[in-house]
Amino acid sequence: MSKPLICALWALSLAGCAQFGRPPPQPGDSREAVLARLGQPTNVYANGNDTMLEYAYGPMGQYTWMARLGPDGRLRSYEQVLTSAKFATVQLRKDNKETILRTFGRPTQVTHYASVDGDVWLYRYKEQDVWNSMMSVEFDRQGMVQALVNGPDEEREVRRR
Repeated sequence: MSKPLICALWALSLAGCAQFGRPPPQPGDSREAVLARLGQPTNVYANGNDTMLEYAYGPMGQYTWMARLGPDGRLRSYEQVLTSAKFATVQLRKDNKETILRTFGRPTQVTHYASVDGDVWLYRYKEQDVWNSMMSVEFDRQGMVQALVNGPDEEREVRRR
């Protein structure tokens, strides 16, 4: 590998770590303070009177952070949403594509399986902060959640030969 390429990769890896080295925003911080600390969000969603700022680290990433701003523009909460506990809050036949998007942010991939009569959204995550997993959120034709299926993330699995 060439020396300039090694230097470029090293600089990129340091830039990626810079996000994790900063202290997180605190409840009560203004929108401007949140943006100054975290940068521009990957998406913005309306959620009732609140605004959700999505900070997704994908498509290979296993973390998506959501910053919830109240109607006053102040931070109410900041959390990593791709967790087993958060997926457990999904309500079958009640949640839909909009609520899933506002809760978990953009999926890693959108696909369609012959066995599912609707779209399937895939989310990479670190199950129990240990296992490389993929959560499949299955929707019917009306966009309502029909099932959640958890399994290993095949692209991150170590294969033994």
